[in-house]
Amino acid sequence: MKQAMIIVNPSSGKEEAVDHVEKIEKILEGKEYTVKTVQTEKELDATKFCQDACSQEFDVVVSLGGDGTLNETINGMVDQAHRPKLGIVPMGTVNDFARALNIPLEPEAAIETLESDLKKKVDIGSFNDRYFVNIVAIGAIAEATSEVSPEQKTRFGPLAYLMEGVKTLASSNAYPLRIEYDDKVWEGDSFLFLAALTKSTAGFEKLSPDAKVNDGVLHCYVIKNVNMLRVASIVTAVLRGNLKEDKDVEYFQAKKLRVSSSEKLHTNVDGEEGDPLPVAMEVKPQHIEVIINEEAR
Repeated sequence: MKQAMIIVNPSSGKEEAVDHVEKIEKILEGKEYTVKTVQTEKELDATKFCQDACSQEFDVVVSLGGDGTLNETINGMVDQAHRPKLGIVPMGTVNDFARALNIPLEPEAAIETLESDLKKKVDIGSFNDRYFVNIVAIGAIAEATSEVSPEQKTRFGPLAYLMEGVKTLASSNAYPLRIEYDDKVWEGDSFLFLAALTKSTAGFEKLSPDAKVNDGVLHCYVIKNVNMLRVASIVTAVLRGNLKEDKDVEYFQAKKLRVSSSEKLHTNVDGEEGDPLPVAMEVKPQHIEVIINEEAR
């Protein structure tokens, strides 16, 4: 008997996530799955639920919530001996991973994707002892974006991250960074370092337009010592999708890297606060399978 688990964050989507459970259950039952639905109540619940689904060899796990719920779910799946296929019904403000996979952002349309038998293998990034699916940011801006409130995200959407980021870039100094990647080293002063797995970051789908969900590399950007007059051009480059062409940006690809600094610097992992430096990152290529529709293929 095939088994499916639906992991629901009841506070997602203005507390409307639970309204979609019945339709998801019907679709999965129509595909001959026995369905178990669980609801998160606190941090890491989604990770524990997903670990249970892996140990019990469920065939499908559906994440019904925002980026935080999805990140927790994937953290429960990585490196397990058995990994179910992952279904995504995005209910958050930004939904970067769904954007990168061309999964519909409207819940009703995303639910219909669960009818599909198509799937895609996607990369996962390791960050010390946790995992990420979109991006790691290092520098003062990383701390600022971690402090974007749920109210700001609801009101301004992706612009909330941009506004906090611009304010921080305009008022911060550069910091010394040492980046050891593959068999190379970059060392110098930087406002901000970004390591992106996908093309969509904080809702902006052109930050790293060359990134694919299964290309096996991190797309890395070092924004160097930039004065206040250059901040606007950096932001414009992000919006236009040509950040790596900017004269004050160093771009490279890496499968594995380690970042350290003589200063105490913060990190931001998929929109949440991460460990301070030093940190190590590595790509786990095509590590999980996500249910997609024909357009996403």
